[in-house]
Amino acid sequence: MNRNILGKSYDEWVLECPIIRDITELNPVLWLNPGKASCEEVLPGLPYSIKDIEEAEARWNRFAPLLERLFPETAESRGIIESNMMSIPNTKAMMEQRYGVPIKGKLFLKCDNYLPVAGSIKARGGIYEVLKHAEELVLKSGMLGLEDNYAVLAEERFREFFSRHHLAVGSTGNLGMSIGIMGSALGFRVTVHMSSDAKEWKKGLLRSRGVEVIEYATDYSKAVEEGRKQSLQNPMSYFIDDENSIDLFMGYSAAAFRLKGQLEAAGVAVDRQNPLYVYLPCGVGGAPGGICFGLKNVFGDSVRCFFVEPTHSPCMLLGMVTGLHEGVSVGDFGIDNVTEADGLAVGRPSGLVGRLLGKLIDGIYTIDDNELYRLLVMVKDGEDVKVEPSAAAGLPGPFRVSDKIPDSCRSNVTHLAWATGGLFVPGDMYESFYEKGKKLLNL
Repeated sequence: MNRNILGKSYDEWVLECPIIRDITELNPVLWLNPGKASCEEVLPGLPYSIKDIEEAEARWNRFAPLLERLFPETAESRGIIESNMMSIPNTKAMMEQRYGVPIKGKLFLKCDNYLPVAGSIKARGGIYEVLKHAEELVLKSGMLGLEDNYAVLAEERFREFFSRHHLAVGSTGNLGMSIGIMGSALGFRVTVHMSSDAKEWKKGLLRSRGVEVIEYATDYSKAVEEGRKQSLQNPMSYFIDDENSIDLFMGYSAAAFRLKGQLEAAGVAVDRQNPLYVYLPCGVGGAPGGICFGLKNVFGDSVRCFFVEPTHSPCMLLGMVTGLHEGVSVGDFGIDNVTEADGLAVGRPSGLVGRLLGKLIDGIYTIDDNELYRLLVMVKDGEDVKVEPSAAAGLPGPFRVSDKIPDSCRSNVTHLAWATGGLFVPGDMYESFYEKGKKLLNL
């Protein structure tokens, strides 16, 4: 590979960043962020703070009565969209046997694969931004006040009002589902621009909700570009920009408050002697970025956040390693961006996340598709939990970073793998994932 790549030859890039050789050869890698700095040093200099996260949480709470009314599955939580955190000892034992590495600390799964309404982590950001936009519209119209009960937004007069407005988004699948489900429930007209790697069942689910789906033969970045372009031509259209939206980012960040409460309820301490290691599957970077931002504000340097990407779609890793952020794509380095982890099939990272969190992300590791299938089987056999392939990416995190954990806290560490999607995967498709994983495990 001697061609020019963004102003340098391949050999020059490898000389500057040796890990690029393994990345381009599609080998699983672990990258530890050399620019990582303390939260005390970084957080005060950022344009956003814990006050923004608190504002997002307050908005979630204002909308809880409406969500409970629109989505009966949230009745038990009184309209709060949240997932359980569960211990996964059997899966941990299976992985210890597979990887030949004992993990002394605790291992939990954050079950966003079962997150109500949209069935994936994207509900946190996508639904939040739809709600925030809806709130801005009705407050401006005078139809609603901040002190009113937001459950009235389910009434027909509001549906008629929202039907005059349009929402658009570019997506590989899960973000589009969250926005389509929430937007259509309120009465918005919604268009989702979907990349070639989006699953057919996700497109079908959206169409069944009355959402317009526009398909592209190219990747995620093109779907976003076209969606943005078309939305700008309609003054009544609002484009939800996965690459650059601070509202999506803040919607995700509120998860940190919820997780803090769950850890406390489980009797899990998080401090310098008892650190929390979190493993977050990463596509464009908005979801893991927002959650990382929230966790760093809540737990400071007691939390370590690692992003996870497929070996064929390591866009955030390349953005961080080269320092070019959204200025680089996996295609620039000859990587095909073809992966079964459709939610992570993104070729160009979010510059917003890369720049905001460049000194807060602890590291990134990559994983190949076959390992995702094996892990999918282990968590199903071990705990009877169903995840889609991309949602299994965080599970081996404790084993990938085990030798990087200081000896002084190795026995006290809490590991948490964030499962990102799977609730709505059709049964026959899930069975095909499971059977493939069993074959790969020689079961």
